Amino acid sequence: MGIKVVQPLGVGGINLNTGYNSPYRVGFGADTFQSTSVNRYMTEDAIRLAINSNPKIKDILKEINTPLKIDMQELEKLSATHLKQTQDIAAGIIKNLPKGLKERVNIKSVKDAAMLHDIGKVLIPKEILNKNGALDDVERNIMHRHSELGFELLKNTDIDTRTLDLVKYHHQNSSHTGYPKVKNDFLADINLQILSAADKFSALTEKRAYKPAYDTKKALAIIYKDVQDGNLHPFVFKALRDYALTPVGLSI
Repeated sequence: MGIKVVQPLGVGGINLNTGYNSPYRVGFGADTFQSTSVNRYMTEDAIRLAINSNPKIKDILKEINTPLKIDMQELEKLSATHLKQTQDIAAGIIKNLPKGLKERVNIKSVKDAAMLHDIGKVLIPKEILNKNGALDDVERNIMHRHSELGFELLKNTDIDTRTLDLVKYHHQNSSHTGYPKVKNDFLADINLQILSAADKFSALTEKRAYKPAYDTKKALAIIYKDVQDGNLHPFVFKALRDYALTPVGLSI
């Protein structure tokens, strides 16, 4: 099956990861800027190499009857908008957390996962990603595999296992009602809750093909349901609310 690239994004590299044992580890060089940023995993070369080094990616696409096409144009758009915004929101949540909770956060993992969490969408058909309306059951199943595809694209890199798990499970929660499926002992820790809340707030306040952009108060009201359901720590929600209602420049 061929690989179609809609638009190139740049060059980069994949390096050895000691977190996951795989016989398919590979590597190649990167320029100075790319080698110091997680953006090096979001290039045409890096994604091609990830696909060629991990047969699981093609297996997943075969399971969901989806052709192998790399949509770099979509990934470039995500990087400049939703992914960067999710990273900024996550930083805002962390900044506003009480000291005791903040000490339990792995800031680098959350920050890196925020930028990488939707990388799997580079392999999801554009007509599903940008459908003007509700997805049917088949389309929803394909869309739900983006988090697993993102994990598999990054698994053979030097990204730490904590960040990889955040990418894979950013749509999962303490009630285990999200995706992909998890075992009963799965724990949605503070890091995952921060990423999930930031991702959801960004998505709700963005205009999408299937919905308008919601205002801040409506987005917060929707996310508060996660607190009521026991899937979001009240202090994480408060930190998000404090950030969203009084936005300031952030650096963590």
